[in-house]
Amino acid sequence: MLINEEQNETINFHLQLLSRTIDMNRFPFTKLVIEKNITKSDYEKLFNMLNELERQYKKQKEEGFLDFSSLLVQFAGMLNERFEPTTLVYALKKEGYYPSLMSEFIKILES
Repeated sequence: MLINEEQNETINFHLQLLSRTIDMNRFPFTKLVIEKNITKSDYEKLFNMLNELERQYKKQKEEGFLDFSSLLVQFAGMLNERFEPTTLVYALKKEGYYPSLMSEFIKILES
């Protein structure tokens, strides 16, 4: 049992060192995931939620909606508490995840 704890501490230490080497300008989302100690399960939940929001966004856009603030509210409300919504939106956009949806969210945040 002690060996596993030591191994976990070593792995966590190595990940902390690696996270410092990640260029925040190029990979801000990846860095956030590491820094906030997001689990694989939480990561998958985030992307499941984003896939659903993207689907809703496309549907609303097809129906002629112009205001997508309800999707941003839904996004913020469903987020893991370790993420700050605004920071996460910019990080996802920077890494190219859901570019249209994130652009809409940024428009709302900057208005």
